Amino acid sequence: MKKAERILIDNDLCHDKVAEKIIPQLHFDDNKDLAEYRKALREKFISIAGIDKIVPNACAPSITIEQDEMRQGYRFIRFVFESEKNCLVPCYLLIPDTNREKYPVALCLQGHSTGMQDSIGVAYTEEEKAYQPHGAFALQAVEKGFAALCVEQRGMGERMSLQRERLWGGKCGFAALTALLLGRTILGERVWDVSRAIDCLPHFPQCDADKVLVTGHSGGGTASYYAACYDERIKLCVPNCAFCTYEESILKVYHCPCNYMPRAYEYFDMPDLSALIAPRMLVAVSGVNDGIFTIQGAREGFEIVKGIYKKADAAENCRLVETPGEHCWMEDIVWREICMAAKKLGWEI
Repeated sequence: MKKAERILIDNDLCHDKVAEKIIPQLHFDDNKDLAEYRKALREKFISIAGIDKIVPNACAPSITIEQDEMRQGYRFIRFVFESEKNCLVPCYLLIPDTNREKYPVALCLQGHSTGMQDSIGVAYTEEEKAYQPHGAFALQAVEKGFAALCVEQRGMGERMSLQRERLWGGKCGFAALTALLLGRTILGERVWDVSRAIDCLPHFPQCDADKVLVTGHSGGGTASYYAACYDERIKLCVPNCAFCTYEESILKVYHCPCNYMPRAYEYFDMPDLSALIAPRMLVAVSGVNDGIFTIQGAREGFEIVKGIYKKADAAENCRLVETPGEHCWMEDIVWREICMAAKKLGWEI
């Protein structure tokens, strides 16, 4: 008997074929009432992200100032607050030294770097040095006239469980997978922390809590987008190298576990969630050569966004900006877009 050649097995083929057949139950439909759609979408998003599991463990922020000093061009404050019981969140707050009464606030979220110290240009390792000066989001914000609030995200920097991660071999993977086991997601936890950080702003009189934007790169861009979906106090959302359809990003290319929410694609795609941001301003920045959040997916997804914003009578409040780069933060382009949007909102910077 002639032996058959060994069959090449594609372990992902089954998933790919299942995904091809899925039409998310809450996919945007221009024929449906937008208010009712938003209500159903918000309830499902909060549930899928596991934010509803965090609420019972909520507590007062209890802010502790650890450092407060003047530096060249800005006041530097390091503070820690409790976002939920037994969960401390370290932050940096940079306030420009230009003698204005109040400043719009730029929430700056690092992606999978070594931590929020990158945002203030601090580099301890060769990896961190290679990330500078592009990664100094907070210093860039101050230069443009914003107060900058850096939030250390769960599973990153100071909030990485070193002992457990050393055994696991990843960065935020242990925290992400543990959250899933508890009915949460680390994405939902990061969104919660950003929202609670905004709660802290009235403690600092020079921060205008009515003028808040959020921006970040890669994983920080992802958290920025979902945070704007959850917290309506965020008036401007600028995710960099993060906005994309699931099909062209986390369903196609390996990503850290922190990008995933169980069963999300049964109900919505990333562009659908822009209905929770509209009519507030959304500027998605994408690299034309980004290999993990593809420009094709960004373009296809933004067609859905445009339909949503048109239905919300806010077509002028959404924009897709394409950079000539790969998966990178191009600060000149990002801050140009942020400043243009801020001025459109009437903010003084």
